[in-house]
Amino acid sequence: MRTQLRIVAGSLKGRRLTFTVAPNLRPTPDLVRGALFSILSATVPGRLFIDLFAGTGAVGMEALSRGATPVILVERDARAASAIIRHLQSFGVAEQATVHRADVYRWIARWQAPGEPVTIFLGPPFPDFERRPEALFEALAELQQKIAPDSVLVLQNEKTWAPDGLPDPEHWEHRQYGRNRLSLWVKET
Repeated sequence: MRTQLRIVAGSLKGRRLTFTVAPNLRPTPDLVRGALFSILSATVPGRLFIDLFAGTGAVGMEALSRGATPVILVERDARAASAIIRHLQSFGVAEQATVHRADVYRWIARWQAPGEPVTIFLGPPFPDFERRPEALFEALAELQQKIAPDSVLVLQNEKTWAPDGLPDPEHWEHRQYGRNRLSLWVKET
């Protein structure tokens, strides 16, 4: 089945991403993306934004639309990664973003963080929270160590999932939107 998502705000506002809904694809709803970027507001323009488990690429393109520069999108599925590239090209912003077709957990292990703050969004497939929680927690802990002070991590998860095992659990802030929860962590200076 084909469906569309729209860019909520910024220079690409109203542009639509058309994609085929696959069983493993869980796009971040417009409402959640709008809330996410309202929360992140000042930490997006002019800053590196990384969309991990990019799926449709809607979160990364929303960041790009709101002034993030550059944007990195990491997606393992070849079809999804190709669709992201096509959308970036059709919107005329392909030179401002890089798409990596890779396993996110392996990509994080190899990634060299820059010395300045970054904003990282992780939207793992919901089954990873049950089947691969250790890998997810290890990836988050590794990102927490690598990133510069004032960097922000955002983890999209379901309200039914207990975030007790998150690394540095007392410093995460949780906000709920329907069945979705955004868990935010800021690296202190």
